Amino acid sequence: MGYLNNVIGYRDDLLASRSIVRHGNYALLTPDGLVKNIIPGFERCDVTILSTPKLGATFVDYLVTLHQDGGNTTGFGGEGIETFLYVIEGSISVEAGGERFALTQGGYLYCPPDMLMTFKNQQAADSQLFLYKRRYIPAAGHAPYRVCGHASQLEQVHYEGMNDVILLDFLPKELGFDMNMHILSFAPGASHGYIETHVQEHGAYILSGQGVYNLDNNWVSVKKGDYIFMGAYSLQAGYGVGRGEAFSYIYSKDCNRDVEI
Repeated sequence: MGYLNNVIGYRDDLLASRSIVRHGNYALLTPDGLVKNIIPGFERCDVTILSTPKLGATFVDYLVTLHQDGGNTTGFGGEGIETFLYVIEGSISVEAGGERFALTQGGYLYCPPDMLMTFKNQQAADSQLFLYKRRYIPAAGHAPYRVCGHASQLEQVHYEGMNDVILLDFLPKELGFDMNMHILSFAPGASHGYIETHVQEHGAYILSGQGVYNLDNNWVSVKKGDYIFMGAYSLQAGYGVGRGEAFSYIYSKDCNRDVEI
């Protein structure tokens, strides 16, 4: 199965997986098949690389489990690479731009492309992070800046007027930012208003609940702990299903830039 659920070694059944990979189009990565990666700078961490350019994305997503005293003290990002960190669970300290922040579950930090972030677990138990990086695309006369906060402090927007679909926007809607990060939450039975088709890419980590997602007109069952990549023009939409718990996921979207030719 995988290291995240500690089901490894000898099997008494056939090997099987819910994961789906369609390079450049879409992918569903389930926690059962994820593996650890050794990356310089990450100490006492289990790091899984999710979306990358090898899959067809213009960004890289990571799932990082920080063990006791684990973290990255050499720096993540910088040199033209913008970064975003979201605390899935636990408690960490983060430093960026000469300031230190204490972040707990729901806390987040965006760093512009000229700024490194470092982070460390602040509890004996494991903490878990969703990390993102992308090469920043400048816009003349505009620049991004560091943004830090907590999801509970963000405005809850009724997505396209639907009161059972809630959208959170993490970054300001300003031309200095060439991407944004969001959380979209569906009450059981709620859905998108239509199947979307657009040039923007998404990398989405499911934080809670269960859903049924349309990926290039294939309806796929998904749940907490799954990761979805949606490439440019991949058809996409979702339903919340299950009992009581919202179907909720954090996802990135490139924005505020014209298409280069």
